Amino acid sequence: MNPRGEPGRALHVLTGCTAVGKTEWALGWAEANQAEVLSCDSLLFYRGMDIGTAKPTSADQRRVRHHLIDIRAVSEPMNAAVYASAARGAAEEIAGRGKKVLVVGGSGFYLRSFFGPVSDSVDVPAGIRERVAALEGSGGLGALLRELRRLNPSGLGALDTANPRRVASALGRCLASGRTLAELASDFARAEAPFAGWSVHLVRLDRNPLDLEVRIAARVAAMLRAGLVAEVERLCGEGLLLNPSASRAIGYRETLEVLQGRAPLGGLAEAIAQDTRALVKKQRTWFRTQLPAHRVVDAASLRDPAELFLG
Repeated sequence: MNPRGEPGRALHVLTGCTAVGKTEWALGWAEANQAEVLSCDSLLFYRGMDIGTAKPTSADQRRVRHHLIDIRAVSEPMNAAVYASAARGAAEEIAGRGKKVLVVGGSGFYLRSFFGPVSDSVDVPAGIRERVAALEGSGGLGALLRELRRLNPSGLGALDTANPRRVASALGRCLASGRTLAELASDFARAEAPFAGWSVHLVRLDRNPLDLEVRIAARVAAMLRAGLVAEVERLCGEGLLLNPSASRAIGYRETLEVLQGRAPLGGLAEAIAQDTRALVKKQRTWFRTQLPAHRVVDAASLRDPAELFLG
């Protein structure tokens, strides 16, 4: 994080775990500070994924201009390199009009873009993604690892080999680039951060765990009332299942289990809430260990949006 940066090139980044209340406070701060919102949520990119993502409403987006929402079809995966380029372009455009840039979101993979180089600089074509998915479908994690080790005779480095998603991603990147993981890591070490030269002011919202559990339960109930099941059913016809990141997202994967007859509708709310609580636990750990030094604000004690970013 560059504490000084170039004059006029500043990012205000508001993060925090799911359901902590980022959207409501972001809107207030943006309105009071002539800012526009730059989304850093891994699911808001997708058109039609509205209810299950708690996407800012049309009214919210009329109050404050938002960027990088509804920019991709649900069948079209996103990666950090594409995001970083789009985010830099949007930030330049916002700042060029004399507005402040407020980054809002809790997706760690994309948050890294604002503090250092992005690791996913390889564009993996759909054909390779399908090839990897077919290999996983026929042989599971073991088949992915065998192929990955064949392409990386010197070893897999620090890759989490127990995580199928990370192994599949690593294999796709090796196949698409024709390079080993070590070579890709070397490329990453030499890469420049997308926002080098920008000053970054980072704040993380948090809440008491019991308060957050109540908010999660209320949020899940509201999503189901708003028609989450119908949304997922419609998105299946638009290619949701072609996008692992989207189809495995909380709210969507549990609903798919119901629609595919593998889980009861009556248990859907608790399944989503339980998985959301598990995600929050992982997010909190990631924020504490992976983010640069930052200010933590208790969302329940906030009285004025001006209290978010001080100084």
